[in-house]
Amino acid sequence: MQLVFATSNAHKTEEVAAILGGQWQVTDLRSHPGVTLDEETGDTFEANAIIKAVSGSCQLPGLLVLADDSGLEVDALGGAPGVRSARYAGENATAADNREKLKSELNRKLQYTRFAGRFQCCMVLARDGEVLHVTHGVVEGQLITREQGEGGFGYDPLFIPEGFRDTFGVLPAETKNQLSHRARALAAMKQKLAEAA
Repeated sequence: MQLVFATSNAHKTEEVAAILGGQWQVTDLRSHPGVTLDEETGDTFEANAIIKAVSGSCQLPGLLVLADDSGLEVDALGGAPGVRSARYAGENATAADNREKLKSELNRKLQYTRFAGRFQCCMVLARDGEVLHVTHGVVEGQLITREQGEGGFGYDPLFIPEGFRDTFGVLPAETKNQLSHRARALAAMKQKLAEAA
């Protein structure tokens, strides 16, 4: 069964392919270089995921297209970086730039000893410009101000999921793929994927 994941992020694609298993052939926009997604102008994860899924599926007739929008929300920062997670330190920011900005912002909040936060993910499945299904996934946890581990990507080295002592940067990929926000949104999507295939 074929699925196009509307991203050029190899890490995200590998994660989705690993979670879905061998019966799915998951490709992404690197295999479809002519596809350009509409600009993410939404102010929620769901709005941006719909923009990506609809615009991607309009350009890939007949194919199932899955899009996600996800990010980190930190309570002490009023929910930031939120939908701007990938561009927190600027439009062309790297993951390292974004982590540096987050650490800097957290270090200014001296009145807090713990930083509660969560990773949010919204997934949208579409075909031929029509939204077929929408799911959400959340993983709660704590943010730290000193990076821990080389694994994962994005903010993973700063995020300790609830019930664990190590960050996503330290935990094995198999563990992360069972409890991440993306894994939870995808688990909720699996049935709809099977029905639509």
